Amino acid sequence: MTGSGPAIAPLGVGDRVLVTGGAGFIGSSVVRAVTATGASVRALVEPGGGRENLTGMDVEIIEGDLRDAGSMVAAVGGCRVVFHVAALYRFWAPRPEDFYAINVEGTRHVLAAARQAGCERVVYTSTVGTLGLHGATTDAPVDEKSYAHVDHLFGYYKQSKYVAEHEVLRAGAEGLPVVLVQPTTPVGPRDRGPTPTGQTVLDFLNGRMPGYVDTTLNIVDVEDVARGHVLAAERGQKGRSYILGGVNLTLKEVLATLAEVTGLPAATRRFPSGLALAAGHVSNLVEGRWLGRAPSVPLEAAKMSTTHMSFDDRRAHDELDYRSRPPEVALYRAARWFVDAGMVRPARVDRCRWSSPEDAP
Repeated sequence: MTGSGPAIAPLGVGDRVLVTGGAGFIGSSVVRAVTATGASVRALVEPGGGRENLTGMDVEIIEGDLRDAGSMVAAVGGCRVVFHVAALYRFWAPRPEDFYAINVEGTRHVLAAARQAGCERVVYTSTVGTLGLHGATTDAPVDEKSYAHVDHLFGYYKQSKYVAEHEVLRAGAEGLPVVLVQPTTPVGPRDRGPTPTGQTVLDFLNGRMPGYVDTTLNIVDVEDVARGHVLAAERGQKGRSYILGGVNLTLKEVLATLAEVTGLPAATRRFPSGLALAAGHVSNLVEGRWLGRAPSVPLEAAKMSTTHMSFDDRRAHDELDYRSRPPEVALYRAARWFVDAGMVRPARVDRCRWSSPEDAP
């Protein structure tokens, strides 16, 4: 199926657009993609949150807490389109209830505000973590029609996003013009957290990735994901979801690609999945429950490492004309950004012998 033209008039000069989580990793890239259309951007940032990713940009920055319904009404007012990107994205939090307060209740507040403001389109940033992966392999990816088994929704993040996604679909069924996007494994500039995905790249750069497990990741550049958001707003069908992905690679291939573009040694040891699970259980118990700090081996990440997270984004290709750059370019850009941001140990930086992919800027 191919799109029959824009679902709404393209974004441009004179439009006001809200991006929640506008200073975050994906959110700041969405801000840049929307700004490129000529539209005026209002970036919602959490109170006291960092704003470095928006430095030098001509955007309206406002503070607001997703848990405060009134602040969402103020943020959405006057906006033609809302990109709801903000979420609590991590594998552990000292207060698990925060996942639901932010990811579910916060989303309900944004949806209610958008309905009150008469917004023309709401693009909700979901996750491929809400899709089913039973039977998936590197060569047999799943698409938007794959449903999740509840027992495979590992951790509070996935569970809360699964519930939030259904709140978005409920709002769509009640008439709100919503479109859902499901990024796969984005990497690239401005991952200051870093995200769990970026942490894998950073661990490799810092020499903390001695081996790999048998898993698959779908690697995509964050700026391609951001452009996919704009395409979803302009061309996506109401109530429809779109995977925004790139190329499926085994973790071994991801690490080998990082070794190729950085000149650092590749990981050669393969660890059994059972070892990762055992480490996750111990880390969750000792560090998470007893010591009250983030586990060094999050149990959710350990469970995910037993799964081939392989996805097919043909729907976005066909209906949105979405495209993504090669994974080696995305990984090169991510690695260079971490180094330039001073997040890599100097001794490791000195060992880098960069090999820029042909399409890298």
